Amino acid sequence: MQIAIASGKGGTGKTTVTLNLYYFLSEKYNNQVQLIDCDVEEPNDLLFFPQAKKQAEKKVFTIVPEIDKTKCTYCKKCVEWCEFNAISIVTKLKFVEVNYELCHSCGACFEACSFGALKQIQHPLGSISDYQTSFGAGISEGRLEIGSAMQTALIKKVKKQTDSKQKITLLDAPPGTSCPVVETVSTADYVVLVTEPTPFGLHDLKITVELLKEIHKPFGVVVNKAGLGNNAIYRFLEENNIGLLGKIPFSKAYARNYSRGDLFENIPNEIEQSYHSIIGKLATIIN
Repeated sequence: MQIAIASGKGGTGKTTVTLNLYYFLSEKYNNQVQLIDCDVEEPNDLLFFPQAKKQAEKKVFTIVPEIDKTKCTYCKKCVEWCEFNAISIVTKLKFVEVNYELCHSCGACFEACSFGALKQIQHPLGSISDYQTSFGAGISEGRLEIGSAMQTALIKKVKKQTDSKQKITLLDAPPGTSCPVVETVSTADYVVLVTEPTPFGLHDLKITVELLKEIHKPFGVVVNKAGLGNNAIYRFLEENNIGLLGKIPFSKAYARNYSRGDLFENIPNEIEQSYHSIIGKLATIIN
């Protein structure tokens, strides 16, 4: 089963919740839990596993076109077929250029060209690494090539690291509601939405809820930093019949642990009890 953890905005504590779910689910399911960090622009799950051992790393490439000027007739058919404006041709100047940052490797240009003027080349996309952790089945992460805008392409590839032998795969989504988030949750069986009880938290939660309803994904909500802000978010959940998986109370002591990277040590009792309650509700979905 794949469970994605997402949030409409940054700073809600999505990473904290993801890592705690990894910890407590691994405890419950005999370490048959895998974590995939899909925030390929800024993967940070491994920051809390300083002793993690790298098992494998591979460079990832995407297929892009290269134009042979000796064969190109400057007919612009490839330009017309490209939905992403990645190819520029100025016929009078006999100028051709491919912007690899815009190319989505859809292959339309290769189909369009009748003169064999386009050949396939590999363009660096990023890297994928697998790590062994002290609990759980391990972490896989994607790291996007600096300057690349192809987050979605790399997320597709890093999700292929899913180990079918594991009972649960957690997908740590990027913040927001853009294409990388949609790609991350697209294969998930269930989505955990992490929010906070503030006006900004509620505003972005509403947007994320609309997104998940649009793509027909079942989901539940975890309210992090409970006790801060106001109760508007709880009224919204009740009025819209949205399941509340649990509330994680705000704790300065736990925030200090987080800042030191000691996320799994000296967990305050009220925090631990909250996660056990959430795990109990998720277990009914998993089983």
